[in-house]
Amino acid sequence: MDDLIPLFVKVGLTEQKAKDTVKNKKLAPTFERVINEAGGADGCSKETGNLLYFLASKITKDAEPHLPFLAKKIASGDLKSTEQVSAAISFVEEKPEPIDEASFNEETGVGITVTSEQIDEAISKYIEQNKDNITENRYRTLGPSLAATKKLSELRWADGAAVKNQLEAQYLALLGPKDERDAPQKKKKEPKAVAPKVLADQAAKTDDPAAAANKMFFEGEISNLHKPGGNKQINPELMKKHLEATGKKVVTRFPPEPNGYLHIGHAKAINVNFGYAKAHNGITYLRYDDTNPEAEEEKYFSSILDTVKWLGFEPYKITHSSDYFQDLYELAIKLIKKGLAYTCQCTGEEIAAHRGGESRGPRTACVHRDRSVEETLEQFQMMKDGRYKEGETTLRMKMNLEDGNPQFWDLIAYRILYTPHHRTGSQWCIYPTYDFTHCLVDSLENITHSLCTLEFRQSRESYYWLCDAVEVYKPVQWEYARLNVTNTVMSKRKILKMVNEKYVNGWDDPRLFTLVGIRRRGVPPEAINNFVAELGISMYNAQTDVIRLDNHTRDYLDRTAPRLMAILEPVKVVLENLPSDYLEMVTVPNKPRDPSMGEHTVPFTNTLYIDAADFREQDSPDYYRLAPGKTVGLLHTKAPITCTDVIKDANGKIVELRCRFENGEGVKKPKTYIHWVAESPQHGSPVKLDDVRLYEILFNHANPSDKTLVPGGYLSDINENSISTVTGAISEVGIYDHLQDWIKKTGGKDLESARWQFVRNGYFCLDLDTELDIEAAKNGNVKTAAKKLVFNRTVTLKEDSSKDDAVVRKGGIVDTRKRRA
Repeated sequence: MDDLIPLFVKVGLTEQKAKDTVKNKKLAPTFERVINEAGGADGCSKETGNLLYFLASKITKDAEPHLPFLAKKIASGDLKSTEQVSAAISFVEEKPEPIDEASFNEETGVGITVTSEQIDEAISKYIEQNKDNITENRYRTLGPSLAATKKLSELRWADGAAVKNQLEAQYLALLGPKDERDAPQKKKKEPKAVAPKVLADQAAKTDDPAAAANKMFFEGEISNLHKPGGNKQINPELMKKHLEATGKKVVTRFPPEPNGYLHIGHAKAINVNFGYAKAHNGITYLRYDDTNPEAEEEKYFSSILDTVKWLGFEPYKITHSSDYFQDLYELAIKLIKKGLAYTCQCTGEEIAAHRGGESRGPRTACVHRDRSVEETLEQFQMMKDGRYKEGETTLRMKMNLEDGNPQFWDLIAYRILYTPHHRTGSQWCIYPTYDFTHCLVDSLENITHSLCTLEFRQSRESYYWLCDAVEVYKPVQWEYARLNVTNTVMSKRKILKMVNEKYVNGWDDPRLFTLVGIRRRGVPPEAINNFVAELGISMYNAQTDVIRLDNHTRDYLDRTAPRLMAILEPVKVVLENLPSDYLEMVTVPNKPRDPSMGEHTVPFTNTLYIDAADFREQDSPDYYRLAPGKTVGLLHTKAPITCTDVIKDANGKIVELRCRFENGEGVKKPKTYIHWVAESPQHGSPVKLDDVRLYEILFNHANPSDKTLVPGGYLSDINENSISTVTGAISEVGIYDHLQDWIKKTGGKDLESARWQFVRNGYFCLDLDTELDIEAAKNGNVKTAAKKLVFNRTVTLKEDSSKDDAVVRKGGIVDTRKRRA
């Protein structure tokens, strides 16, 4: 199949997308055939190639006999857009050969040109009809308006980009540029032109997960999904009953397996499933796919629900695949009676051999395939009654061994397991497989859009086959690219190995990209949702640099986290020209230049501490912080300090700096300011920070599972500097005010939601190892309630804050040696 890569590149695919396409055993041969039918073996324009790819990926079983005709229509230039190709597929699905070209051309817009004047007129008419709603809700209506205008009959065959640009121009003329009504969280200087990318970026930076994600459902292929009732059924009566049950609403589901903790990829699935339904005023089920009792535990069920709610989504209803075990069993009986299933005593090795084995040889039927209905029913009952051993017998679906799609090679529907089930106990000893369960439970729950990731593309046809075989309502399955991020692994098997072998400290280790780990590190759910919204819903897999998530995290925390002066490596400073009993209370804003965040006071005395990184014995012209004889400002104080002496112990270690407080006349304004914490026992200053944990990426390579780059395997690629713990750090007493505010707001729940910017050090949150007596703190005794304070660094202030701090990326390697701890 790798021989197809040059051909795919010739028609305009990038090399990476060509490689990804070749991996898809269903799509690759279809795409090759489309190219050849279109006469594109020697190459074609990128635009034509994209349409041929679209045809190959969207062609249906009913339309496939007409594939040569459709390919030639694209090659001739008759079909110029994905909208036309989609219409063409729908037109030919039920048409016999030959196609009536006149009717085809009329139904697919061949030869129709929609002028810019016609686009302008149609959009003007639409805006006038919807002016009140647009004026009231402003740019929040832009996404839905774009979807609506594209469906206008007069714009059906118009250029999509031209429609979009004209709609945005007319919005701008009607409403003016975006202002605080559109983005109240953060005012922004408006661009000169409202380009689509700018609009997407603005939408991605809102704090409401539904608003941030809303736009992505009205762009790209997902915007063209069918409306409820638009998916054909083997029996029209099935659709009638379905619409009666749903009230014509969009119904989606998020169906995780409760056999592990969710990871960052699931955050996209949650946003897509809940977000798509919410964008269309629909509902979403949280359905636990609990058909494997050997791997399921209560802690996973609880964690999944907690994570969904943490991300800001509320399920319409919580269900389990096990709720439908009796329904599924009865449908299996129905499948057997129709002669479409059989009991099989083949071993796993024998089944693999019948499917062609590793050499992918000819496929053959096993000796049990022609077993009678009566015998199959009898043996299936024996399976249910527990009269076979585990693995001795399975129920397989009689599908099509000649089909090129492996998902038609007589998949297993039921297997025997004698492990008690989490919910049903020992009631069942036969359990349905994913391939049997998923589509049928989707049907039983009247799902309208079964949204899943691309690895399930080959399952789409078997999904439809089974629904039709047992004559139940058939939802539509639609696939999108999963979310992969760099410098991590998300395989449950690999993470479990790291947990068991103590490479990490549990599933919620903040270095992992499990959602419980990300949460513990202090990443806000709003940042994750905005990250997903920015990426959008793409149709091919790619790795996303983790820095993009870091950027969203910084953006959110910059707006919401109070500032705190904390010292990670304290150096004592004595201001020799101030008396030992000197005390001044200094007002410190919780966020500079943002009065709405409030303020607090801290003591300023003649003894204080600065960070060791803010002092250097050897001065240089490019160094602006403290050095012998040099003056530097202290944040929020009225005067700078000048270093007059350096005191060391017998080993040459600096133990104290003597400085002068320059509170006289004629002192020049310092070039820079440093943070500090004063010593004042009566105020409890400084505050001891028991542990401060600094995290870096867990793996050195962008793809630690790539055996070419990492021949020793992913465990050999673990970054030995991925965590360092600072003890002896201190902070100013403002932390108590912040903790008090946090407790009032949250009731003391979710320690990781107590977040700060440690000035010049990064963003930090409380770790779960913190010992904080919440009840005592609620009564105002925060100082005594905070028995142990442990912090996690969520993210640094800037990715490339200086040359020394830069992350060096070469050959897929991320070098953390130059990044400061």
